[in-house]
Amino acid sequence: MCEVAALLSIEEAQALILERAQPLETEAVELGDAAGRVAAEPAHAGIDLPPFHSSAMDGFAVRSADTPGRLPVVARIPAGRPAERELASGEAMGIATGGAVPGGADAVIALEYVVDHDNEIEIVDAVRAGANVRPRGGDVRRGDVVVAQGERLGPARLGALAASGVADILCSRRPRAAVLATGTELRRPGGELAPGEIYEANTVLLSAQLGSAGAVVHVLDAVSDDEGAHHEALAAGLEADVLVTTGGVSVGPHDLVRSVGAELGVAEVFWGVSVKPGKPLWFGVKGRTLVFGLPGNPVSTLVCFELFVRPAVLALQGASDPLPRFDPGRLARAVRANPARTELVRARSAIVGGAVELDVLTGQESHMIARSAGADVLVLIPAGAGELEAGTAVSYLRLA
Repeated sequence: MCEVAALLSIEEAQALILERAQPLETEAVELGDAAGRVAAEPAHAGIDLPPFHSSAMDGFAVRSADTPGRLPVVARIPAGRPAERELASGEAMGIATGGAVPGGADAVIALEYVVDHDNEIEIVDAVRAGANVRPRGGDVRRGDVVVAQGERLGPARLGALAASGVADILCSRRPRAAVLATGTELRRPGGELAPGEIYEANTVLLSAQLGSAGAVVHVLDAVSDDEGAHHEALAAGLEADVLVTTGGVSVGPHDLVRSVGAELGVAEVFWGVSVKPGKPLWFGVKGRTLVFGLPGNPVSTLVCFELFVRPAVLALQGASDPLPRFDPGRLARAVRANPARTELVRARSAIVGGAVELDVLTGQESHMIARSAGADVLVLIPAGAGELEAGTAVSYLRLA
């Protein structure tokens, strides 16, 4: 098994992972089931949108050349029912918001700008041609790209596709992810703990993270520090597209994930990243299965997933930009940097003076998962930066 000579940077590790995270096979997905999926090809509008000249408000369809003046109201046009004839010169037609503007009309005047005398209106000021008319295809033309390949389908994109007449969309299938916690000391939450035991939290954490990234999750039973138990569980997990383990990737006598993984044919890509928490991260592949060995401390699991596993899961779905998005903010209080490794620290964000201010929480040790419940961001602190004063510009990653 290959030992790395030096720790990789975060960027180097991400690049090695994404080289091996190729999009999965595609499938057609009905739009109503496509939330959170990734478009595997450009999705094109099936119609012009709007599909006809439509009114932007309740009012009267007119010819601008007939204004100002008094005009008889010869018809009323509700949404969904076009006028039976064109508008002739010297006429007006009442029209509802979204109604089809009749031929012959080139403007709509709002109700509040006319004097309505039963079946006649008085228009005091001239109306500009095109006023309050939504032109056919003004939003998108038939055949135009509505959603680009590699974009994730959130509410706005789904609404745009539906309005454009798209009923289903081609997506890479959702990755199947297996999650395995290792450690003789682990017990399910809710039961009694014997001396030396702890509740197992990482699979719950990882299941939520994987689900939010679009994976279909299967949690394997936690295994004790036994080579046979590791062999059986890892073999089962390798049937998935992504196998994520927690614990057992360091250098202790009970750290079996790497050695058993190698016995099962997992080719190690790297072991060790210059990041805190998360230094002993292990990554390998078997065929097209991506294998992540995360450290056992819960905060290490949380951070490693966001930096390395989430991008891989998104890349398997064909996301065009799977890497985590860091935004600019400023420190609310001074923070001392780690001299050797880039550090991701938990913090709470707030808008102060129009900027995002980041208040780093106390208790940053990697086992302190309860402290993480108060955090909504991870703040990136570069290695060797000394003490960063309050107000220093930094980058942060919002937690899903």
